Amino acid sequence: MTLKVDETEQGDWTVLRIRGELDLVSSPVVRQSVHDAVAEGQHDVVLDLSEVFFCDSSGVGVLIASRRLMKSCGGRLRLILPARGAEDGSHVNKVLGALGVRRLFDVYPDTGSAVDEACEPLTA
Repeated sequence: MTLKVDETEQGDWTVLRIRGELDLVSSPVVRQSVHDAVAEGQHDVVLDLSEVFFCDSSGVGVLIASRRLMKSCGGRLRLILPARGAEDGSHVNKVLGALGVRRLFDVYPDTGSAVDEACEPLTA
């Protein structure tokens, strides 16, 4: 399956909805999407990973690089990772947890929570 990225705006946030596999072949697409958002002046980005069913080390690398980019430009990066377990589609959550990098990210269960300044991120 190929990776698909859809971009929407919700308030001050750019939401990139990512669907498919996040791997060596597809991770440059996500990296470019985040770079494009920053180049367009968007410094608050949500990556909706709720429909990513596979993520390898290249995918994790692009998430960490995106976090670094957003911090360097004074922006914010939030991830949507449902906490329901890999069998229901949140493979990324388990991969980030297994690698010990989940705590680096502000994670939310859905788009509404991610763009709401009053909502707190999920705990790692």
